[in-house]
Amino acid sequence: MAEPITVEDPDDPRLHDYTGLTDVELRRRREPAEGLFVAEGEKVIRRAGEAGYAMRSMLLSAKWVDVMRDVIDRASAPVYVVEPALAEQVTGYHVHRGALASMQRKPLPAAAEVLGTARRVVIMESVNDHTNIGAIFRSAAALGMDAVLLSPDCADPLYRRSVKVSMGAVFSVPYARLDSWPRGLDPVREAGFTLLALTPDDRARSLDEAAPHRMDRVALMLGAEGEGLSSRALAAADEWVRIPMSHGVDSLNVGAAAAVAFYAVTAGRPRA
Repeated sequence: MAEPITVEDPDDPRLHDYTGLTDVELRRRREPAEGLFVAEGEKVIRRAGEAGYAMRSMLLSAKWVDVMRDVIDRASAPVYVVEPALAEQVTGYHVHRGALASMQRKPLPAAAEVLGTARRVVIMESVNDHTNIGAIFRSAAALGMDAVLLSPDCADPLYRRSVKVSMGAVFSVPYARLDSWPRGLDPVREAGFTLLALTPDDRARSLDEAAPHRMDRVALMLGAEGEGLSSRALAAADEWVRIPMSHGVDSLNVGAAAAVAFYAVTAGRPRA
């Protein structure tokens, strides 16, 4: 059992994991290098623990101690209690959810490992917006996608913003990072997956016509907001597919498009 420790100095080295959470470039380098990520909010912290991530420490405002008491009682990691103003000074933003936890990362599995038991796979190329990453993972979990593969330059799904937007769904869907792009797609095809590239291009076939939920194994490729899939990724796909649009709208936000496409490729499939 961890007894909460009151901390009053924003420069206390014990709060190192929580410093400068708004500095995206710093955190992108620091968190993976130090083997940590930050979970924000009661639900996300609980889901991280349920997914088997070990806690390094927890940072709470006083009013959240009772709410998180069962988590505190099970924790072997230190729990620091601070005033809201001090938490804001340390992290660089107002921690309105009042609870943060530093969690230990797990080694990422190889792509072949996550493909071994999957039938419906998401593949992201160059998706660097953490909000979109989180939204896509949340939809993937909710709509029954089995795994996610990331191109080498995709953003980190365990960055605080991604975890928060996904409401912890990044812990529910197995994911791996491909070693190369687009050559990393070759093992996906060799594993029996049909590569479907989602694009608004008029030459693409409607998802309704492609009826991908009838395929045995399908990998749905998504590109970054604005740019979409690169020409190299489109060339590597087995087929281009699109979501039919109305009222002169040419495309959807990638997070919204992902949700529509995930439903299309999982429709008629039994839910877990």
